[in-house]
Amino acid sequence: MTLLKIFVTAILLALNIQAASAQTTSYPNKPIKLIVGFAPGGAADYVARNVGVALGQALGQSIVIENKPGAGSSIAAEQVAKSAPDGYTILIASPSSISVNPALNQKLGYKASDLQPVSQLTSSPLVIAVNPNLGITSVKELIARAKKSPGTLNYATSGNGSAPHLGAALFSQVADVKMTHIPFRGGSLAIQSVIAGDTQLTFGTPPSTLPMIQAGRLTGLGISSKERSSLAPGLPGMREAGLPEFVIDFWYGFFVPTGTPAPIIQKIFEATQTALQQATVKAALAREGTEVALSSSPAQFGAFLAQDEKFWVQLVKSANVSVD
Repeated sequence: MTLLKIFVTAILLALNIQAASAQTTSYPNKPIKLIVGFAPGGAADYVARNVGVALGQALGQSIVIENKPGAGSSIAAEQVAKSAPDGYTILIASPSSISVNPALNQKLGYKASDLQPVSQLTSSPLVIAVNPNLGITSVKELIARAKKSPGTLNYATSGNGSAPHLGAALFSQVADVKMTHIPFRGGSLAIQSVIAGDTQLTFGTPPSTLPMIQAGRLTGLGISSKERSSLAPGLPGMREAGLPEFVIDFWYGFFVPTGTPAPIIQKIFEATQTALQQATVKAALAREGTEVALSSSPAQFGAFLAQDEKFWVQLVKSANVSVD
């Protein structure tokens, strides 16, 4: 390499470093997109919209919510994975798009490694709820009906590979029953199908199910935690319901495209901490059965995901769940 080429290369390298530093220092200087992999009205959408306002205040920029439903939230995950790694596109995701689908569906247009974890946001149990006209008022009655007529009960979820789908698969495995899965493009659509009587039950997220239970449009049978919870007053835990082996919860978290500069990830992380520690945000989420569960750092969230993936993938394999 000639001295001239060496000189030019050094200048270009210095300019690139300077530009990257300027980008990081000025971040954010325009609105940020928060991508939701489910239709409006479901749990992911509810969490995104409640957290988004406070997050925007903490970052000093508006947060624009974009719903991209489909393929168990994989469409949204792929969009974010292929976005510019500049901190202006954030994904709110659950185990389905991060741990389950990339590990088990080789046809996806992204890999789990294409998304960089920022922080866990929340943790919630699932809610077992049925159409009131079904005449079932307890988990024991549900199991008895499913055993009497295998495959005739249809359960609605927010999509193949979603936490409600896998929760129902675990329930069927533990209770030794057979039911039929009907996937939708979001939790609110699944709940509406149960209310309409097109399907009979759901293993839904609290924001989707609890308001309908309180309004008398669904009958709640229990929550998927072992004991009762203040997040879902009036509903028994699984020990009380007679199926203590069925325990499962799910989370939502923030992710950005891999390659996003570490200082930008740290800014988003710190803003997330600020946003979710606000009493008004915690109260709004709690009203819908969702608990704030923040990571201590992006690295800690990454370590959690590495362990959490083992649970979800093993469940899919043991229950023979299809996520295609």
